[in-house]
Amino acid sequence: MITITTKQEMQQLAKQHKAEGKSIGFVPTMGYLHVGHLKLVKEAKKSNDIIIMSIFVNPLQFGPGEDYDAYPRNPERDKQLAEEAGVDILFMPSLENMYRNEKSIGMTVLRRTNALCGINRPGHFDGVVMVLSKLFNIILPDRAYFGLKDAQQFAVVSGLVEDLDFPLKLVPVETVRESSGLAVSSRNVYLNDKERIQAAAIYKSLQKAKELISNGVQDIEAIIGEVKDYMKANMKADIDYVELLSFPELEQIASPKGKVIIAAAVKFSKARLIDNIIIDI
Repeated sequence: MITITTKQEMQQLAKQHKAEGKSIGFVPTMGYLHVGHLKLVKEAKKSNDIIIMSIFVNPLQFGPGEDYDAYPRNPERDKQLAEEAGVDILFMPSLENMYRNEKSIGMTVLRRTNALCGINRPGHFDGVVMVLSKLFNIILPDRAYFGLKDAQQFAVVSGLVEDLDFPLKLVPVETVRESSGLAVSSRNVYLNDKERIQAAAIYKSLQKAKELISNGVQDIEAIIGEVKDYMKANMKADIDYVELLSFPELEQIASPKGKVIIAAAVKFSKARLIDNIIIDI
């Protein structure tokens, strides 16, 4: 594995690989790698000649009250994990290299943000699409891999790729889960032992919604109510939201049909956890 720290060198090398007819699989991250990131690499290795992972903590997607400087970082550990996973090129640019000058162009996401986590994070996805547009142009991937744990991000990025005609394929990767069903997340370390056991109820409640939909229940509010009731009965935490929407449009629906997402966010004492299930009816 080689590590590259400037976008100029990265783009030059990407062009070289493309000229040689090699396919590029891209895994964008903000570092502090965990098993979910490594699953993305594993999936990328199935279909591509060269695997490139980026590690860049993007300041543009941090909103008011979100501490960019406090975001967890462990670059040496990340390098080791990336190499062990089979990454060929690790792209780790500095903030100054990625954003050298004051921006003259901004990007605004118009759809798919007025729901789920996007409601309380204005401007977050604007920063996401800006940095991904830059990374797509620098790395020139044939395929880019995103975990479905953050399904709203996948929905927004799919809109970006469609609207700006990026010549790449987005590949969704199923959420990695612990044996209890709890979605793997760097935030899980903030759960105490009791909360960790209780947090498994998030996924179980979503499975309950899936079962109701599969059995033909059409009442959206009734389904959401069952999910919330299960959560309240099985864990002591604040429910931020439970929503049942179309996917990837993330729009309100009268009844479950087509492809839908049932998603939830829950706040424990020191951790806010998100999870979802996507259902194709």
